[in-house]
Amino acid sequence: MDQSSKPNAWKTLAKVKIEKRFDETLNYEIDYPTFSKEVKALNGKEISLDGWMIPLDELRGKNYFVLSALPFANCFFCGGAGPETVVEVFLKKDLNFTEKRIKVKGKLSVNGDDPLKLMYILEEAEIMD
Repeated sequence: MDQSSKPNAWKTLAKVKIEKRFDETLNYEIDYPTFSKEVKALNGKEISLDGWMIPLDELRGKNYFVLSALPFANCFFCGGAGPETVVEVFLKKDLNFTEKRIKVKGKLSVNGDDPLKLMYILEEAEIMD
């Protein structure tokens, strides 16, 4: 069974090396990913992930949030994990924030070039029951 059809792909997404480099444009050090072959193989494929919402609707609306593999207190933004544990999610339909664990599926985009976005982006996503 290939990874894209498995119910949870966080283990594969963790197969990335992070290198800090100084970015001339932003004028500070940022994380640059080097993706494994397994991660690169998921680029453009539909995957499913489960995790917790980190709401950012003040930035883009109710169809956008960050999904964390870990609960909020342990997530990347709180300093408890690495950047490979979060994914930007763009839903097809709006969703109200929930503190419960959720499962989403969508098309994965692997981002190694734009430091203003997360390295994983799930597009055309839907909530799974």
